[in-house]
Amino acid sequence: MKTKQPYFIISENSDFIVAEKDAGISSIPENDLSLPNLYSLLCDEYKSKLFIVHRLDKDVSGIILFAKNERAHKDLCKLFETREIKKRYSAVVTGLVKNNTGIIAKSIKEFGSGRMGVTNGNSGKRSITNYEVKKCFHNHTLVELTPTTGRRHQLRVHLYSIGHPVAGDRMYGDDNLQCKYKRLYLHASELEFHLDQVYHFKSEVPSTFINFHEDKV
Repeated sequence: MKTKQPYFIISENSDFIVAEKDAGISSIPENDLSLPNLYSLLCDEYKSKLFIVHRLDKDVSGIILFAKNERAHKDLCKLFETREIKKRYSAVVTGLVKNNTGIIAKSIKEFGSGRMGVTNGNSGKRSITNYEVKKCFHNHTLVELTPTTGRRHQLRVHLYSIGHPVAGDRMYGDDNLQCKYKRLYLHASELEFHLDQVYHFKSEVPSTFINFHEDKV
């Protein structure tokens, strides 16, 4: 019986591949090279070297982009550096978010052991996340997130900083509560950029996010 791959291809051309990955698989190789990762699986499938443009956290599902050649890699990385790539995410967070829309503008820095956090000083990097409430449950909220910067763990840190950590986030949240969730409820849902033309890709928000059952997390 053929094993189901933890990803599928949304679109591709001669310059790049747009894939959707499952939660639980790393985007790129980890320190333990024996663990599967999306980059290596795609290189094996295409039997050629691909180029890493960006990454998603291991427990985040959704859209991710890889370049097929050095020129496209340079161009796409430049778009990320100049913030000309638009990204949207969907997340289920704990608690009820009061305002329907908002902007979280808090600097972020690393505090050690890979953990990031907000800071009021000058040591952090300027970070901005826009959010919009899409649906409220009894004690959880489905939000759409549009970051204008791309710091490590930015969305998770920003949501935690306003008292609404992503459901299932055991790094940013009370582990005694977060451990009850089956996954990290964060999904990369849209990617838009202009290369030789405007490209806009979407990944359907998981049904478990939209029809969130608080008694079956």
